[in-house]
Order: sequence, then C-alpha cells, then structure tokens
Amino acid sequence: MMTYRILVVEDDKEILEGVSIYLRNQGYDVLQAEDGLEGLEKLEQEEVHLAVVDVMMPRMDGIAMTMRLREKHDFPVIFLSAKSEEIDKIAGLNIGGDDYVAKPFAPMELLARVNSQLRRYARYLSVLSTREERWGRYAVGGLELDEEAVEVYVDEVPVRLTPLEFKILNLLIRHPGRVFSADEIYERVWNDRAVSTETIMVHIRNIREKIEINPKNPKYLKVVWGVGYKIEKQ
Repeated sequence: MMTYRILVVEDDKEILEGVSIYLRNQGYDVLQAEDGLEGLEKLEQEEVHLAVVDVMMPRMDGIAMTMRLREKHDFPVIFLSAKSEEIDKIAGLNIGGDDYVAKPFAPMELLARVNSQLRRYARYLSVLSTREERWGRYAVGGLELDEEAVEVYVDEVPVRLTPLEFKILNLLIRHPGRVFSADEIYERVWNDRAVSTETIMVHIRNIREKIEINPKNPKYLKVVWGVGYKIEKQ
C-alpha cells in the first residue's frame, strides 16, 4: 500500500511537532517546514501528496506559498489559521486551497480532513494512471482540452473556440483552482503588457457561452469578484 507524504508548514514549533507526531502515528510520512520559503524548498526535494499550511508565517505566508506551489503541483492543501475572519478563508480557498481548519482544532478533525482530501487525490491519480493520456491533454470534470489537436470537449461533445479563446482556456485549465487576474491572462496570452481588461471580459463571456450548460450559473469557468477568473476544481 502506498505511503502518503504530508508536508506540514507551521511557524509555531509546538503545533508543528504536535501535528507531525499525530500524522506519523497514523502511518503518514511527514516533512516539516517553518515558513513558506522552506516549504517550497522541501517540495523541490521530495514528492508530496498533501500539505497542511499555516496562513500567517514569517518570510513567506501560506497564501503566497500556495500561489507559488500551484504553478507546479496539484496535490491538496489544507490551511490552518488562528484568525476567524471569513476573508482569510475565502482568500485561501480562492488561490488554490482545498480545505480550511481554524485554530484551535481537535487532532481528529484535522485527520478527518486529511483523510478525505487524500481519498479524493488518490481517485484523481488513479484516473490519470488508467486513462490514455497524451502530453498536453487536460481534463477537469467533463471539460477536456487537447493542446496537440487544438480541441475542446464538454462531456465528449466537441466545442469550437477561437484561437484566443483556446489559449485563455488552456491557461486556466492547466491550473485548476488557481485564480488569474485579467491583467495576468492578457500578458500570458497576448505576450504583451495588459492595456485593457474589457477584452478579457468579452472572451471569458464567449468561452462560458460555449462550454457551460448554464452560463449564468457556471460549473467550470468561475469569476472571483475583484480578483480574476479560474477553472473550478471538480
């Protein structure tokens, strides 16, 4: 049976050690880091299947760390925070977090959330290993994009996009759960400095009309008001 490796990133050494000991007692392999920069260094050294990340830390906080790791990794991230404000939870989940636990927390609660996220991740890995995947093919739920063939499917039905619409969707689907600002989308797709976000708004609306059953209540392409756009994890 596969042993999952969990990265715990927490600047409070007592909490760091306590969480690590509890996870190891449950059979998990555990890596430790005391801030976001050290956490990113650990990710370069070892394969990780889930991260438990504190929000408030020195040098690099959990939000910034998760934004960086989402550029390369899609494993689950569970945030820890002593703050109770709803804005912290929303910010964490919007930039690619999968769950949120408020301090103080019971060890059994954290373990339950870890187990739940790892079950989902295991199913995801199983799908990737059994499907006939080609390089450059991405899937989120029933939405699929093939870079090589320049094709998009929704529930196996082909969808015709313009070249720019395809490039925008390609950028978003490669990083499910990550929020891209309109300026960042423009700069990455057009390879130029962003001059107008209205262009992005129009293209996003057109993509929605083509890939969503109900564009007013989208399943895949979501707007994070005041922040940007993302492909929702399924």
